Amino acid sequence: MTEVLVADRVHVRAPGKLNVFFEVGGAQADGYHDVASAYQAVSLYEDVWAEPARDFTVSISGTVDVTGVPADDRNLALRAARLVAKEIGHDGGVHLDIVKHVPVAGGMGGGSADAAAALVACDALWGAELGTHGLHRLAARLGADVPFALMGGTAIGTGRGDQLSPALAKGRFDWVIVTSEEGLSTPEVYRRLDELRAGPDIAPAPRVPAVDPGVLHALRAGDAVALAAYVRNDLQAAALSTRPELRDVLETAERSGALAGLVSGSGPTLAFLAGGAEEALELQVTLAAARHPALHVHGPVPGARVMPV
Repeated sequence: MTEVLVADRVHVRAPGKLNVFFEVGGAQADGYHDVASAYQAVSLYEDVWAEPARDFTVSISGTVDVTGVPADDRNLALRAARLVAKEIGHDGGVHLDIVKHVPVAGGMGGGSADAAAALVACDALWGAELGTHGLHRLAARLGADVPFALMGGTAIGTGRGDQLSPALAKGRFDWVIVTSEEGLSTPEVYRRLDELRAGPDIAPAPRVPAVDPGVLHALRAGDAVALAAYVRNDLQAAALSTRPELRDVLETAERSGALAGLVSGSGPTLAFLAGGAEEALELQVTLAAARHPALHVHGPVPGARVMPV
């Protein structure tokens, strides 16, 4: 049946994410990897507007390069909209207007945030009232990072990363991120990790990935200095072997006061933990002066949510 329309246009904002800890298991028979991740949603957002339409269409713009973002059914947000329509038997369509601020193919889950925002927007637009459980069930069908973009905050992800448990994080953590004009393919980075693990240079895959307890203690205490001792990303070696110039940026930031630095997700975005807002601003200025595009963000922030009109 067709649900009653409850709004003419809905605006939803969803955050990008950082993997402050990311341990990757070995490749499974289907080629995927089990992971253990500590996710933190940060204050770099995707904005999605949804309005009634006869078909399912999308327009894409933003403050980042959106050249490679598909505007057809390969788009994760459009797929999310179709899932909601199928779930409730809605026989109309929707037009999604996506304004992107999270780097594309940058390891911060921008596409997943778009999908999460589309789920929430269509749920509100069509009065679906799917609830948290229903939306998360659909999100899990769209990709490992989509459920976290719905949840936001700080969480531990296991399995493919979509088995989420909220994690208590006290206070605020300040990060400086350095973006790149050229993205990295997530499947290619995982393949490169498997290649490196087959050689003598890096440790083999853990049998069962797990988040170090020190990460949880530091997050719970709101202690950036303590967290810096534990931040880690198993994909970092693979990303750096593909884009070795990123290593120079990591070293520059760490010499300039960053408590720790790491590749975000599959890269190439780099994330640097600062001691506080003032230290983050100083680091941002230093990196910008060295001609590295740097942004100051903080976390944790809420997940996808409807914005007031």
